[in-house]
Amino acid sequence: MKSARIAIVAAALAGMGSAYAAGVGIRAGTTGIGGDIAFGLVPTLSARVGYSYLKYSTDIDVTDVNYDSKLKLSNASFLLDWSPLGPFRITGGIIANDNKIDVTGTPSGGSFTINGVTYPAAAVGSLSGTIKTGNSAAPYLGIGYGNVAGAGVNFYFDLGVMFQGSPKATLTGTCGAALPPAQCAQFQNDVAAEQVSLQEDVKRFKYYPVANIGVTIGF
Repeated sequence: MKSARIAIVAAALAGMGSAYAAGVGIRAGTTGIGGDIAFGLVPTLSARVGYSYLKYSTDIDVTDVNYDSKLKLSNASFLLDWSPLGPFRITGGIIANDNKIDVTGTPSGGSFTINGVTYPAAAVGSLSGTIKTGNSAAPYLGIGYGNVAGAGVNFYFDLGVMFQGSPKATLTGTCGAALPPAQCAQFQNDVAAEQVSLQEDVKRFKYYPVANIGVTIGF
């Protein structure tokens, strides 16, 4: 009887130890480069907070206009990791993000073609805009392997989807000094139409794929 009580107490202490485990991790992936802090809530459930960031420049060509683009990823995650099958887990939560793409129109062959109308490059003062996610607080659901709140040095990865909503596009243009007032008014109308076209091209990207891998140190 005494040995049974000792066994029960030992099991309870072991459960408390796993429930209050904690750890830190560093990771990289589609949400940027960053890290996590996690702590156990109960033996199979832990809470995790993290942040990741990345800047990247590229060219995009989704309409008749060529754009130089600067991608900025900024993601703060608030997640729960449920591990009913050992290191394999299901993860859900919220990712607060300020992800956006700043775009600047660039001439092609010395001219801009906007809404089907061609303007000499000298006639355009500027053409720029921003594409932002629809949900600044985006729900997240995924699967993974490994827990940040685990003892020792381990690796972990996440595969999931951030439900970011339809991105919102804004575009503004200024007329060059060589553009007569009547053509400047037409240019502004064409820029407004180009914004609508850009919005149509990006609105289908409601779901952002998340794939991250990292290393943890737990205690």
